[in-house]
Amino acid sequence: MARPQRVMTAEEMARTLTRMAHQILEAAAGGPEIAFVGVHTRGAPLASRLADRIAAAGAPRPPVGMLDINLYRDDLTRVSAAPLLRATSIPFDIDRRTVVLVDDVLHTGRTVRAALDALSDFGRPARVQLAAFIERSGRELPIQPDVVGRRIEAPTGCVVEVHLTEIDGVVDEVVVIQPTTPSRRNAPPAGKPAAALRRKARPKRGRR
Repeated sequence: MARPQRVMTAEEMARTLTRMAHQILEAAAGGPEIAFVGVHTRGAPLASRLADRIAAAGAPRPPVGMLDINLYRDDLTRVSAAPLLRATSIPFDIDRRTVVLVDDVLHTGRTVRAALDALSDFGRPARVQLAAFIERSGRELPIQPDVVGRRIEAPTGCVVEVHLTEIDGVVDEVVVIQPTTPSRRNAPPAGKPAAALRRKARPKRGRR
């Protein structure tokens, strides 16, 4: 992989989270109480940060849970023969609440689909919203976020990563990692077919 390109700094991420929290508050006005459920791994600390910002805005701090979706993935056998299972903790009743699912990067939509399946085992919310810190192209399922931190156009093959101090031990940042291009050192020069080069490199036979 090539060197990561930083596309969001810690300060930009902080401002983005504050904006997302206010959008969630405005959408919830007059409706059921809200609760956050963060999708492991980085969705969990993002959910906690959003709840803190709502409290800082003067509203009651919503309860926060965390959800592991590995056993609900439809590509589980492709991801790993022995998936790493993390703790799921939703210590509140989700019935009749607006549950805000929080994920760090929305890409294909398969993680969110699995999260919805997992969430249904805990009850029936009045409403489920999706808050994605980063939304990128490449959707494979018809899933769209209700609240978006930032949209990033990343070509196929690129990796978009959200780094958080709680998980990664580094500064908060969002990076895009470009795929490395295959080496062309042994590739034939432009305009010369490989077959012609093989004939040229073939040793000449002596006269008999």
